[in-house]
Amino acid sequence: MIKKITAIIGCCWLLVATTMGQTGYSNFTQQSNRLTILSKNFPQLVKLKSITKSIGGKDIWMMAIGTGNTATKPGIAVIGGVEGNHLLGTELAIGFAEKLLQGIDSDSIKNLLAKTTFYIFPNMSPDAMEQYFAPLKYERQGSAVPTDDDRDGKLNEDGYDDLDKNGKITWMRIESPVGDYRINPEDTRSLVKADITKGEKGKYLLVSEGIDNDKDGNFNEDGEGGIWFNKNFSFRHPSFTPGSGEFAVSENETRALPDNLFQLFNVFAVVCFSTNNNLSTPYAFNAANTTARIIAGWLEPDVKVNTMVSELYNKTANMKDAPKVNAAGGDLLSWAYYHYGRFSFSTPGWYVPKAVADTLKKASADTAKKEKADSVKKEKAFIIEDAGAAYLRWAAKQGITEGFTEWKKIEHPDFPGQNVEVGGIDPFVLINPPYKLVGEITGKHLNFLMKLAALQPEIDIVNIKTEKIGGGISRITVAIINKGALPSHSKLGERTYWVKRVNVKLEIANNQSLISGKKIQLLNSLEGYAAKELSWLVKGTGKIILEAGSPTTGSKKIEISL
Repeated sequence: MIKKITAIIGCCWLLVATTMGQTGYSNFTQQSNRLTILSKNFPQLVKLKSITKSIGGKDIWMMAIGTGNTATKPGIAVIGGVEGNHLLGTELAIGFAEKLLQGIDSDSIKNLLAKTTFYIFPNMSPDAMEQYFAPLKYERQGSAVPTDDDRDGKLNEDGYDDLDKNGKITWMRIESPVGDYRINPEDTRSLVKADITKGEKGKYLLVSEGIDNDKDGNFNEDGEGGIWFNKNFSFRHPSFTPGSGEFAVSENETRALPDNLFQLFNVFAVVCFSTNNNLSTPYAFNAANTTARIIAGWLEPDVKVNTMVSELYNKTANMKDAPKVNAAGGDLLSWAYYHYGRFSFSTPGWYVPKAVADTLKKASADTAKKEKADSVKKEKAFIIEDAGAAYLRWAAKQGITEGFTEWKKIEHPDFPGQNVEVGGIDPFVLINPPYKLVGEITGKHLNFLMKLAALQPEIDIVNIKTEKIGGGISRITVAIINKGALPSHSKLGERTYWVKRVNVKLEIANNQSLISGKKIQLLNSLEGYAAKELSWLVKGTGKIILEAGSPTTGSKKIEISL
C-alpha cells in the first residue's frame, strides 16, 4: 500500500515538474511526451491513441478524459493545431488536459468528469508546426505533402530565402514610386498602407523576404509545405487554391478526425483553437443564408446558443475585443457545424491587445481626452492595415524586446539599383503570445471549458402522473425535461443521421398492452430548460419501464406502477 501511494505521489510530482520546467513552446517530441505522461499517470481517466500519421510520419494524437463508460456521457471535442503556425492552440489543448488532471482531487473536477467526457485532439498540423523549431523559422500551415501551388508543373521550386542569414523569414521593404506603403508616423519601424483618399502617397512595396526563384513575379509562393489542415474540409472547399488539396478531405489528418468524430455520437460541442473566431463575436442570423439550397448560415436557434456561449466566453477569457475572423471555407469550424451537425466554436485564444499611442502628457484635460479618442480611432485603423504596428506598441508597453528584426539594407538580385531592406515583425509573434503568458491564458480557457460543460444538456423525467380510468386502463403522463442550458442538439443536427435525437422508449410486460401512445418516439431538439409532455394509455397491472435519452444528453430510466 505504501509503495502504491509513493508511486502515485511520484507520478504527480513528475507531471508538475514537466509543466513547471517548460520555458517555451513545445516541439512535437515534447508534446508527445507530455501526453504520454498524462496517460501513464492517470490510466483510469485517460485513454491515449494515435488515430493516424501525417505524411511527415508524426502521430496524430487523440486523448479521451473521463470516468467510467465515457461513451455514455455528453462529450466536448477540444482541437488544437488547426493551423500550423498557431502554436498557442496546441498549448491550450494540452495545457487544458494537464490542468484538468492536476485538479482531479477537487470535488468540482470529480463531478465534472463524472458527467462529461472530453476528447482532445492536441495537434492536427504537426508537420507545419515543426517549422517553428527548424533552423529556418517561418510561418507555415502546409503539411509535408509536396505541392505545385503556382500550377507551373514544378513542386516546391520557389521557397523562402533567408537573405540576412538570421534564421528567420521576415519582410522586405522596397522603395518604389508605385509602392502602396508608407512609414508609420506612430512607430517608424513599421509600415502602414497609404490612404490615397486622404492624399497620402506610398513609398514602399512590402513583400515576404525572399527571391523570385522561378521568375514569375511572385515571392515564396511555392515553397515547402503543402496542404493546410484548415482548408481541406468539405464545407465550401476552396478548390484549386493553394493549400486546399486536390479535393476535400484528401489528407490523412482531415480523414482521421471526421472518421473518429463520426463515431463519437455523444459529442455535443466542438471547440477548436484557430484564428477563425465565433466566440469573441458570435455569428449573426442571416435568413437568406438559411433558406438557400445549400445552407450557409447558422439557423436562428443555434445563433442564440452561439450568443449565449460567446457571452460566457468573454466573461471568462476577457476576449471581447479580439478581431473577428470569418471562416473562408474548407475550415474545421464550418465543417463541425454544417456537416458534423454539432455546436461549433473557435477562438484564437489570444490577440495583440490594443495599446493607445503616447500623447502629449502636458496637454490640458480636454485636449488629452480628445487626443486619446483620436488615438483609439488611429489604433483601429492600424490593426486593420498593419497588425505589426499594434504589436510594437503593445510590446513596448510590456517591456518585450523580442519579436522585431531591425531593418537591414541588402543588395537584391530582383531589384537592382533599388533601396531594399530586410526586417520587420518576426514570424509567429502576431498570433502567438510570449510563452510566459501561456499559463494564464490556459487557465482562463480551462475555466471556460468547465463552464461550457456545466451548461450541457441533461435529460430527466419529471411530473409523473398515473390515473386509473376504468377497465384496467391507466393513463400515464410525464414531462421529458432538459435540465441543461444548452439544447439537446443543434437545430441543424436534426437533419443528419450522425446526431441522435432524444429517444423515448416505453417497455411493457407480457400481461400489459399499449392502448394509446407510441412505444418508441424521437423528439426534435429540446431547448435548454424546456420540457415535452407525453402520455400513454396502458392496460394491465404491475410496472412499466420508461427510458429517455440520447448520446448527447445522457439517459434516464424509471419504473412506473400502473
